[in-house]
Formats: sequence, C-alpha cells, structure tokens
Amino acid sequence: MADDQHEEVSKKVSAEEEIRRGITVMRRVVQGRSRGIILDVYWNNQGQLIEPNGHTLTSFIGALVRNEIPITCDDWRNKELNESKEKIWSEIKRCFNIEEERRGFCMKLAGKLLRGFRTFLSSKFLKDADGNFVDAELPKKYESLISAEEWEAFKSKRQDPVFQRISATNRERASSPAYPYRKGRVGYGRLEQSMLQKEESSETSLPAHVLWKEARVGKSGVPQEEVLHVYQKCEELSQSLSPDDTKGILSRALDVPEYSGRVRGKGFGVTPTSLSIKKGKAPSNRELHARLEAMQAELDALRREREASASTVYRDASDKNSINCTFQPNIPEGISHCQLYLSSPYYRMVGKGKVHNVSGVLLHTRELPAGCLKVSVDIAVEPNAALPYPSDDSDATTVHEAVGSFVAWPTNLICVGYETPTKSKSKDNAIPRHTESTVSRKELQENEVSNASAQQKKEVSNASARVKSSGAKKTVARKKTATKYRSCLRTFLEMTDIPTGGVRTLHMEVGIFGFDYDQMIGNEDFMQVFSHEEIGVNVVNTYIRFLYDKLMRPNGLDVSFGFLAPATVNLVLILNRPDTVTEYVLRILMDNKDAEKLFFIPFNTGGHWLLLAINPIREIVYYLDSLGNDWTTYPDMKVLIDTVLQAFRAQRVIQTSRRGANSITWIKVACPQQRNQIDCGYFMLRFMRDTLALGQLKIPTDYFEEFKCAFYTKDQVDEIKEEWCQFMLELNVCS
Repeated sequence: MADDQHEEVSKKVSAEEEIRRGITVMRRVVQGRSRGIILDVYWNNQGQLIEPNGHTLTSFIGALVRNEIPITCDDWRNKELNESKEKIWSEIKRCFNIEEERRGFCMKLAGKLLRGFRTFLSSKFLKDADGNFVDAELPKKYESLISAEEWEAFKSKRQDPVFQRISATNRERASSPAYPYRKGRVGYGRLEQSMLQKEESSETSLPAHVLWKEARVGKSGVPQEEVLHVYQKCEELSQSLSPDDTKGILSRALDVPEYSGRVRGKGFGVTPTSLSIKKGKAPSNRELHARLEAMQAELDALRREREASASTVYRDASDKNSINCTFQPNIPEGISHCQLYLSSPYYRMVGKGKVHNVSGVLLHTRELPAGCLKVSVDIAVEPNAALPYPSDDSDATTVHEAVGSFVAWPTNLICVGYETPTKSKSKDNAIPRHTESTVSRKELQENEVSNASAQQKKEVSNASARVKSSGAKKTVARKKTATKYRSCLRTFLEMTDIPTGGVRTLHMEVGIFGFDYDQMIGNEDFMQVFSHEEIGVNVVNTYIRFLYDKLMRPNGLDVSFGFLAPATVNLVLILNRPDTVTEYVLRILMDNKDAEKLFFIPFNTGGHWLLLAINPIREIVYYLDSLGNDWTTYPDMKVLIDTVLQAFRAQRVIQTSRRGANSITWIKVACPQQRNQIDCGYFMLRFMRDTLALGQLKIPTDYFEEFKCAFYTKDQVDEIKEEWCQFMLELNVCS
C-alpha cells in the first residue's frame, strides 16, 4: 500500500515531464521588435481583443507577467506592483501598436493570466489525483522564473486552512457545469469574429444568447438538447421584451442572477459600461423626432449666420473690378511672407509661403474665389493637409503637392509674419532703430548687462527654493513676463554686423556635451527668438549652456545631470549614421558609469523637438513629447537607445537575471502639451529647466506637481526667451 502511494506521489512530482512544451518567451515578437517590426492589434466594437495578433498579444502578456510578477502575489491591486505593471505596459508598447486607452484591458488580462498560472502550478504539481496536497519540489522547467524562496512561500499559502476552504468552495461551484464552455482558449471575442467572417455578415456584433449557444457546441457540431432549450427560450424572450431589456434575456432564460460588472454571454473585456447600457426609459420615436428637428433648426441658424457674416466681409467675386481691391487690414498690399492656416478639424498652421495681395490678380487665368488671395506655397508644415481650394491646373490637392505653385487661400487663414491670425502682433516685433542717443553704446550695454547679471543671479540661483515654496499647482494669475532683455538685445544687435551676415561664437566646454567646441550663432538664430519662430539647434545649444552655467554647476547638479548634443543625436543621423550616434552616446554613458545620472537628449525628429531623459544605471527612459505622441512614432530612435543601454549594461559587466534581461523601461510622461506648430522647442527647454529646478532624477509619470499644467502659457514661453536674451547680453555676444 505504501509502495502504491509512493509511486503515485512520484508520478505527480514528475508531472512536468508530461508537459513537452517549453516556457513561452515569444522570441518571434522580441526578435521582430529588434528589427523595428511593431505588430498591429485589433479590437471589436465592444472593446475585446481579436485577430490578427490577438492571440499573440495575449501570449506575450502571459510571458511578461510570469517574468515580472512573483507567484506569491495574491492581490493584483497592490500598489507595490505599480512599477512591475509599468514595465509590462512599456514592453507591450515596444512590440505592439496599441493605444494608451487599452492599458486597462491589458492590465486586467495580465491579472487574469497570473491567476491562471498560479492555478496551473497548484493543479499540476501540488495536488494528486484526488486533490490532496503534495509537497513537490520546484519544477526545473520554471527555475528561471521562480526562486526557491517563492516556491516555498507559494506552497505554504496553498496549505493555509483559510485558502483551502475558499479553494474548495470555488472548486465545488465550478465543477460539473450544466452548460460547459467547449471552445477551449478561444474567447467570446474571437469566437464572434470567426462567426461573422464565416457568415460574411455586415453586422459588427451578435446577440449574447447566439454566442452563448455557439460556445457550447463541441467537435460534433451538434449542441446538446439542454442548450437548444435555453436558446429557444431566449428567442421567445427577445420577441416579447423591449430592446433595452435584451441584456437580461440570457439571465432570464437560465433563471440565474446576474453578477455586477458582467455581461453574460459576451466574455472577458465586456462590461455594462463598455456596452453603454444605461438604466432608464428609452426615448420614444416622437421624442427622437423632436430632438432631430431642434438640432436641424440650430444647424440652419448657424449656417445663415455664417453666410451673413461672410457677405459683410467679402464682396461678390463676379464683379471683376472689385476683386481684391479692398485689402484686409492685416495683410499689406503687395507680396509678403506669410503662414498658411486651416481651421478644420482644428486650428493649425499647415504651410508657409508668400501672399500676393495685388489688385486684379488672377490665378491661372481664372478669377480668385470670393474671400481668397493668391499665395505661393514654399514650405509644407503639414504635407498631407488638404488644400482649401485644390488647383485644377496642377492637380495639387495637398499642401505638399502645392509647393512651388500658386493656389487660392482664404484671407482669414493667412497670417503675415510670425504671429497667429487670432492674436495681434506684439509691439516689440520690429527692431527699434535708435538714430539719436546721448549715451554711448558701450556705456548703455555695460549698464544693461550689469543690471541683467545682478537680477539673473538673484533669480536663477534660487530657482529650486522658489519653486518649492510656491506650493502645488499654480492656479493664481501669473505676472506678465517683461520683454526688456529682448528689446535691449535687439537694440545692440542692430548696431552690429550680425543683421548683415556677421556671426559670433560661444565656447562650449567639454563638461556640457563631452567635447569642447565653439558654437556659432547668427542673425537667423536671434530672429527665431525675437519673432517666435521654430527654434533651431543653435538656440537649443546656447540655452543648454545657460542651464549648465546658471543652474547646474553653481548648485552642484553637474554630478547628477548631463546633456547629449542634439546635433549628434537626432533622427536624421540615426537613419544615416547610426554607428556614429551609438558610439557617441555609449562613450558619454561609460564616462559616467560609476554614478547614477540623468542625461537629457533634446531630440529633433526633423521638424519637431521632444525630450528624452535617460537614467542608464536604472535603465529608464523618460519620454516627454509636447505633441502627445509616444516612442512608437519613432521606432529607429527607440531601437538605437535600447541598443546603447544594452551595450552599456554589457560593458559594465552587470549580471542580470533572465527576468531582468529586458528590463529597459520607457515611461511616457504626461507633460504640458503645445497648442500650435511652433512651441515644441520652447516646451522641450522648459522640461529640462523644470527638472533641474527641482533637482530630481525621477520624473513622475504625470509630471512634476509643482509645474503640472495642461499647457505652458505665453508668459511661461517668454520666460525662456528672456533668460536666453539675458544670457546673451551677459556673454557680450554683440561686441
């Protein structure tokens, strides 16, 4: 008898030998990611994961949760798991093209898969055929995932009387179901998808009781009589109940209570909320008709108002003598540089060019449409934006196709200069010309620089203390930023050869970017700041020197923070000379390998600035994008940074467990968002300034509480300009 029991226990302990399949690691997905392949995933209209790649994502999440979460975790809502959950989500985003709004679904699925893994381990290795506990050793197959301590703690919990009592209750409830599910690992979402494809139906979903019946059809293809009986009852109920009651048809037919937050017959991921099921009486046809009429009346009123407004501004285009004779007050007569805007679906700049506000001008021998002017498109800011009036002669329909040609553009969407049409030009837009002065230029400059230096030292050296003492969110009105440093710098600039092509140099010492050189700066760079244009790399580099001189070095922050040169680390060089970029970044990181440090990378994608902040010791990359994109938008950037961090880890000879081998974490920070096409550079500079002002190596996912806001105001952007101009005055660049 004892021999029989020993033999049974031995068979149970070696149950892992019956499982021929190895541990799921999803090598295909990981290898594809290394080659820049991001898999698309799809969802049905009820928010369930479907094919293609639905099964792949599910398996990938299962592999991640087994690697990142210990099997001793019983409470998926434990806040101590937040860091591990962030890693799981980061890895999902690295390999799959998935929206941020799907995070909740993926985390719930991860918790479900973790519970399933624990149940599998308990059933396969810790129970005999009669359900009695077996003190088994840690299965060799899972030694890379589970430590010996975790396994012992796991076994101890399974022997706990409270756990066994709950387990017995659940086992009894789940045993011998009256209507067993017979589709294996195929969930309701993918089952519904296959049924719709098989029937070639144009419907997007099926009734719950139809899915429920199909899910209980086995390999024979014939449903049981009991299942058919429930289905027929559902059909009868669907004819007698109103559409609002269909959610309860299956529960009524089965004569069972409905659980909160569950939609019977729909499966994982579907809740009453996701189906937009609301309690209350549905509106009658008469009420719906009344609402429709009211909406139509409102729409007609808005249309009449718009037409009346347009008729008062623009004259009839059929009168040839009146075409473009009444010039708009904000568009001067003649040919002027301009920015081109569109107002739908949202207000934004889509191109740059020249507006021809000339009396009697024609467009390709034709009259211009009413309320339009002739423009030549020079630069496409948004290449795929549709032209407001497509060109018949050149077949151009987008801004990109119209580059180098003439098109008609609505006058109210043309902006001369650099300000948006919705805002008046600032008074300091033009460079003041001082033709008479009783003070010498040298004396004026010395006085201004002296005052500027004293005030700047007082303000900047106490930046961190000022921020911390200001409390949490800044909800009170901000004092308007003065423009005296910009005005002063423009005055001095006018007295030099810079406006006619002269350049100045600023020395960038080795401590800034890891190499020393002389940074050139010319009139174009100054005008970018004065006229609120998109800033280039020269302005960015010189502002970084300001941060280094005024915030970092005086406060000892240069041991905790560093910069990488944006002229060397950018998307263009990554695409054309990735080895050069990799070598430079790796060299800088290895030069600082012995201390934890946060490196800022002002990254230019070719037309947009964003910020990467890398902590190489902890293998964390903070991603701050004022346009709200994420790193999957730039896969080449992502691959290169990951490659560098892996090489950094290898050169430091750091031993990592299998669980931590792919632990590089990318965190998208909910930073302030720009509201135009120009401010990305200024926002990126403020991200660095905010971080240095607080001196924190960790950037919160929802940004710093002291600086949290939906967007930076004009005054906050002007602060960056003023600091830059003040620094230029202090360095005496106009001498």
